[in-house]
Amino acid sequence: MNLFSKLIAPFKPSGSCCGPKAECTYATAQRKVAIVGNPNVGKSVLFNCLTGAYATVSNYPGTSVEVTRGKFNLHGAEIEVVDTPGMYSLLPVTEEERVARNILVQEKPDVVMHVVDAKNLERMLPFTLQLLEAGLPVILVLNIMDEAEKLGMRIDPLYLENSLKIPVLATVLTTGRGLDELKMRLSAPVSISEGPLSIPPDDPLEKQVQVLENLLQGNYGLAKRAIGLLLLQGDEEIASLVKTRDAKNAEAIMVLVRSAQSEDSQPLTYRIALHRQVQTNRIVGEMMSIPSRPELPLREKLSRMMINPLTGLPILILILYYGIYQFVGKFGAGFLVDAIENGFFEKVVNPWITQLFTAWVPWKLIQELFVGDYGIITLGVRYAVALILPIVTTFFIAFAVIEDTGYLPRLGLLIDRLFKKIGLTGRAVIPMVLGLGCDTMATMVTRTLPTKRERLISTILLALAVPCSAQLGVILALLAGHPTGLWVWLVVLCLVFLMVGFLSSRVLPGEPPLFYMEVPPLRLPKLSNVLVKTYSRVKWYFAEIFPMFIAASFLIWLGRLTGIFDMLAKLLESPVRWIGLPPQASVAFLFGFFRRDYGVAGLYDLKSAGLLNGNQIVVASVTLTLFLPCIAQFLMNVKERGWKTGVAISVFVLLFSVSVGYLVNLCLNGLGVML
Repeated sequence: MNLFSKLIAPFKPSGSCCGPKAECTYATAQRKVAIVGNPNVGKSVLFNCLTGAYATVSNYPGTSVEVTRGKFNLHGAEIEVVDTPGMYSLLPVTEEERVARNILVQEKPDVVMHVVDAKNLERMLPFTLQLLEAGLPVILVLNIMDEAEKLGMRIDPLYLENSLKIPVLATVLTTGRGLDELKMRLSAPVSISEGPLSIPPDDPLEKQVQVLENLLQGNYGLAKRAIGLLLLQGDEEIASLVKTRDAKNAEAIMVLVRSAQSEDSQPLTYRIALHRQVQTNRIVGEMMSIPSRPELPLREKLSRMMINPLTGLPILILILYYGIYQFVGKFGAGFLVDAIENGFFEKVVNPWITQLFTAWVPWKLIQELFVGDYGIITLGVRYAVALILPIVTTFFIAFAVIEDTGYLPRLGLLIDRLFKKIGLTGRAVIPMVLGLGCDTMATMVTRTLPTKRERLISTILLALAVPCSAQLGVILALLAGHPTGLWVWLVVLCLVFLMVGFLSSRVLPGEPPLFYMEVPPLRLPKLSNVLVKTYSRVKWYFAEIFPMFIAASFLIWLGRLTGIFDMLAKLLESPVRWIGLPPQASVAFLFGFFRRDYGVAGLYDLKSAGLLNGNQIVVASVTLTLFLPCIAQFLMNVKERGWKTGVAISVFVLLFSVSVGYLVNLCLNGLGVML
């Protein structure tokens, strides 16, 4: 697994691991099962239940961007399971849907398990009809049945099974309900069923589909009926495929398609979707009963309050205040950091290790590598363990609780209108919130956004105005004794975020983005999920970041040895003085390029030494928050957006951050404010 796979792995969705442990491999198994469906219906929970392969739970769409594979043994037979990215239709709109369709077409799974939210059958069953028309061996999994039952819905899976002529199972995968029956169904072959046709036989469109079926002679991995319907809906990828695999009939096929499209007064995509919905409504109406006036449960009322701006914004403020500021800022960055750094490192570890190296290592050069102001142990290890680890741990605990409840999709809906002003949608809340954990990983997650324009705007904002958890925690600790300064920092950051996003949306070309998002049930967080996710993420973070702190300390030592570090620090002294800070702060800003949290930790040392007053702490916090992305994020920007764009973003961020720092310093001093 490469570095970028490791970065995203701790944030992939999971649930209760209901099956035995299984090793994820890519060798050919005896049978292959593909799990498909909309995001947030339990696909990845089912994957983990079957394979036992670990991935952390995410109650938001977009985290199955990389295809996840696993294996398990069922009655002596080895079965490979593929967890596909979320998809809504065989007619792809996003890159995720395109990848998922390619898996179905190219890998030819023996079983396709379509996981749906039982209480939203009317919306999800049309995709089941598409899968049947495509000639795929389908098992329909009616998941989240407990939520449907709480709403008073009465669903008859047996009727649905007889109507669609495929296995239909009712499950609650988070508790394991229905899992044994599902495994039993998997042990037997699953036959292909055409199911009910979406288009009525007497509709002229149906006759055109039949003619297309007769003209199509090539092998496409899907039934010819599905290929014909995709052609009529204007699928360019399928049209290109037809020209190569049906070269003899390609012209006649495309003439028929264009004729059908021009003769109909409505778009054929709409016509076909409408036929499927009519068929779905008929089936659902016969097998499901819904109370005329179902009484909303408390969790549903709370869910609606989270989406409503009048009540949702106060809820968001409470979550940020108690979950981030109080728990991460005060408890993690305050109490825990003080106990570990001042109580353990400063009084025990650093004096002991300095004395040890001084006594046993005669070479001053080697002493300075490990101990002293920039030593690997006294600086690198101290920053990583005493400053960063407590902050990251408390953030991941808070983040795990928030995402396990299902709050993140509701937050996306809440801020969708605001995000549209800056060229994004509520879906972009996912990388933005993940950026509060790690901007490098969040930049990679921007690939789940549907348009290049959205991905670029998100990358710019992540590089500029979204502090990572470690940096955020130390900044909160820096501003802990300056509540007014904290508000200044927060307001400036929000204004920069909105202004840069707004201007980017006006400058960068592209269409206004569309937004759709599945909202999972609102649930109480499970302690086991929270603990497992936190442990996995802290383990990943520490394993990835700790070597970077050691490497940064070594580079600083090497830079000081060669004079490069002092030269760069000297170059930074002029802009640092320009924004009203002492020249010693230039070292902290240089640290910030190695690690943004590393730089803020340097400011923390300057504050402890009494070299920064209240105004300077605020100016430094604002400037360093907006400062250059760390090396890891810079490399990720280059990887995702290309060299030119990655470098351009860094140059813009550097100039913009110093300019904002200058303006903040000018305003504070000009108004005579003393923080």
